[in-house]
Amino acid sequence: MWGSRWTRERKSVDCIACGDAVRRSAAREYDKEGNRWERNGKTFEHLCKACHRELCHQPRDELEGLLVEMDADHVEQDEFLARYETAIRDRYGPLEEREG
Repeated sequence: MWGSRWTRERKSVDCIACGDAVRRSAAREYDKEGNRWERNGKTFEHLCKACHRELCHQPRDELEGLLVEMDADHVEQDEFLARYETAIRDRYGPLEEREG
């Protein structure tokens, strides 16, 4: 069965961003698929609250497909960023600077 909530909250988890160990109750679930509400068959990674606040919380509906399409696996960072910028420009048009 699920076990008690008290036991789960006392468990320690590692933040995938900074590596700090935090109590589960003090962490946020991270779902790389971008939909933590569909829970069947998933295991979640965790972020401490500080790292979670730093994340961009925009939808990522097309991100996985875009990364596969641009063959992003095992590429150096500079090459990845160049490919990503090109793919975004090709898919959505030129990026325009926004004034703050």
